[in-house]
Amino acid sequence: MLPDPNSLYGPLDPAPEAGYEDAPPRMGFFTDTSVCIGCKACEVACKEWNGVPESGLDLLGMSYDNTGALTANSWRHVAFVEQPRPADVLGAPVATDAGPQFLGMPGSQPPGRGSGAEDRTDFRWLMMSDVCKHCTHAACLDVCPTGSLFRTEFGTVVVQEDICNGCGYCISACPYGVIDQRKDDGRAWKCTLCYDRLGAGQTPACAQACPTESIQYGPLEELRERAAARVATLHERGVPEARLYGHDPNDGVGGDGAFFLLLDEPEVYGLPPDPVVTTRDLPKMWKRAGLAALAMAAATVAAFVGGSS
Repeated sequence: MLPDPNSLYGPLDPAPEAGYEDAPPRMGFFTDTSVCIGCKACEVACKEWNGVPESGLDLLGMSYDNTGALTANSWRHVAFVEQPRPADVLGAPVATDAGPQFLGMPGSQPPGRGSGAEDRTDFRWLMMSDVCKHCTHAACLDVCPTGSLFRTEFGTVVVQEDICNGCGYCISACPYGVIDQRKDDGRAWKCTLCYDRLGAGQTPACAQACPTESIQYGPLEELRERAAARVATLHERGVPEARLYGHDPNDGVGGDGAFFLLLDEPEVYGLPPDPVVTTRDLPKMWKRAGLAALAMAAATVAAFVGGSS
């Protein structure tokens, strides 16, 4: 059964649905967090190419993560998630479900080096370069009253800041909390997947700068095949916790144009476990609101007629 082109959820090729004829293949990002080294080259490249204002040296008190989240001035955010791995009697790391733990501010030595061998604790860092997901069904597009947000021929979602009126509807509509308003002008800003570079046949700045190819750019279907093969390889190498996030066209947003390979649950990385496009139920809501309005009008007329007789 083919998907309903007017549906607000489910599998869909967004560019043709948006009216593009002979659209190129849908392009996107595959971020393999298993090879991310937290260098933040993607953050710097994004700011330099797109002219994103600097955020200042913001010491958040959260280890090496000085960005904190995706904001209007941080279109790429390299998250650092620190997890303890207690050592067994032989000194080998043992997996634990203790979850993220604060390691203190960065010092001159790696974490755990300040204590004696008997109290030594190993840690692992889960690093992830987060970005706008460029959803198949983008609620931000559905609620924008000015058309500032638009779907490109590559299937990505871009903000035209020159016609953004700063209403903020897109911010509350995004199921990932990606979009943000810039404090000095109130307009919404987010990753454009370097739309200007895509049109010239170039790779987005962040993927171009990534030294480990953690951020991979290309046709979305090819990236999904590549990601599935990578997960299978990690499982064979004894990493059973490797899983994909945002790759499934049947999920609550119809699949993401930017998806990830994770080494733990999505919540550990600050991602929603089961995102759903926030406008999915709008048709039902309007229908019910209409029925309620008709019922109220009928009750009002009945009361008026009954009172006058």
